[in-house]
Order: sequence, then structure tokens, then C-alpha cells
Amino acid sequence: MGPSMPDRIASGVVFTTPPSLPRGRHELTREQVSTAQREKMLIAATELLAGEGYRGFGVREICARAAVSRAAFYESFADKDACVYAAYDRFIEVFLARLAADAGTARDWAGVVGGFVTAYLGTLEWDRVAARAFQVEMDALGRPARQRRRQAVERLAGFIRDLREQQFPGDGPAAPLSAFVGAIYALRQIASDALDSGSSTTGSSDSATGNSTTGNSTTGNSTTRNGTSGSDDRNGGDPRGNDAAPDDRATGSDHQDTTDLLALAPELTIWLTRMVEEPR
Repeated sequence: MGPSMPDRIASGVVFTTPPSLPRGRHELTREQVSTAQREKMLIAATELLAGEGYRGFGVREICARAAVSRAAFYESFADKDACVYAAYDRFIEVFLARLAADAGTARDWAGVVGGFVTAYLGTLEWDRVAARAFQVEMDALGRPARQRRRQAVERLAGFIRDLREQQFPGDGPAAPLSAFVGAIYALRQIASDALDSGSSTTGSSDSATGNSTTGNSTTGNSTTRNGTSGSDDRNGGDPRGNDAAPDDRATGSDHQDTTDLLALAPELTIWLTRMVEEPR
């Protein structure tokens, strides 16, 4: 048996799988073709990162999985890292949009935290492939990835702190930003451990139980173009450059993530609410 294929993203959550491009002459503009190809490359990089780990693929594999040429890849991205980072940035933007939509409708502070936690875990649950790629495997990219993670955590922490100050000013002063940052790091780590191990990490014997809503399971250094036909150096950097149906959930082969992430929400909501409350 050959190696198993990495799982597919759940289209419509973080990324949307474009329709297959027509062969031969067509009426699509060059911009439309480029946009569709870019989305397919972002999806391919995410799926490969989740399934193979950062060092398990290069530009060649991204192009093969996305069914695009290397020339098309380098028109959009300087190297493999640039493609992975672009996918990660999309992941964070989707997070922020969902959090703003779900957490901002609560009537009290506990409801805000509950909406935030549920939106956070729900986004991970609904696309476990993207979740594994960017919550677990992303750290293998080294310092630049850690810097991006810190920036993302600070944005999330600032968002939830500002939400408290704007919507519930009468509840007293909020905890310092560092407390919110610590809370987001804790939430992220618990979710990452659950994704990586397939079991609950909150210490509660029943915290990983519950009714699963959606989602199943799963998950590079740069690729160098060195002038040799067909060669990829997966540890270097380059200063240049069957679609899943909507709502189709990934089914894992190598990574069987069985934890229902949303079942962690009630316990985490109570804990995080207390964590970011100003001591009275």
C-alpha cells in the first residue's frame, strides 16, 4: 500500500474549494483564474501541513495537490513558507470574524466569554484539518511562526478586552491585557492538546464527552527553487516565488481526533471568565 493521502479541509469554514477550472478556451478572466488557483494552493498547503507535517512536503507537492503549475505557484508566493503563512493569516481572519459575530451579541460578561469560547472551539471543530495545521503543526516553522502566533493571540486578547470595556463598563475595571493574553494562550493550548492527543486535557473526567456537532479529524522550512528541474529543498528559503464538496467533513487516516472540542466549552468558559476578572 502506498502512503495515505492527507485529509481534506471542510469547504466553507476557513477556505472554500473553488470549482474545477474549465479546460481549453473559456471566458474566465486571468484574475479569476489566478484567484481560484491561489485558493487551491492555500487549501493544498493546509492539508499537507496537517497531514504530513511541515517538513513532509514542498512546493512540488503543493502544486500537485492543487493541480497548478510551479509557474502559477511562484506568481502568487515567493516560497512554501509564504504560502503557509498566507493560509495561516486567513485562518486568523476567519477566527476574528466569527468571534466578533458570536461573542458580541451576549447580554452579560459570562455570555461574552461563553460566545468567544464556543466560536473558537466551533471553528476548530468544523474544520479539523485547518485546526490541526495551524494549532498543532504550525509551530514547526520556527521563530517567524511563533511571532505570528503571538501577534494573533494579542489580537484575540485585545478584541475580547475591548469588548468587555465597550459593552459592560459598569462591571468594574477589566483585568490587564496580560491576563487576557494568558487566557487566550491557555485556551489555545488546551484546544491544541486535544487536537493532538484526541483526548480532553482539562482534568475533568467528563469534559470530553458530549454530542459532536460536526467535524472529524486532522492536520513546513521553505522550499528552494535551485534551477535544477523538479528539485525541492525543503529546508531552505527562496526569495522569489478531487475538490472537497461544501460541508464535506474530513475523515482521518493517520490522525484520529476523537475529542468533541465543543464539549470543552462550558468548563473552559467558567475558568476563563474567572481568569480575566479583576480581583475585587
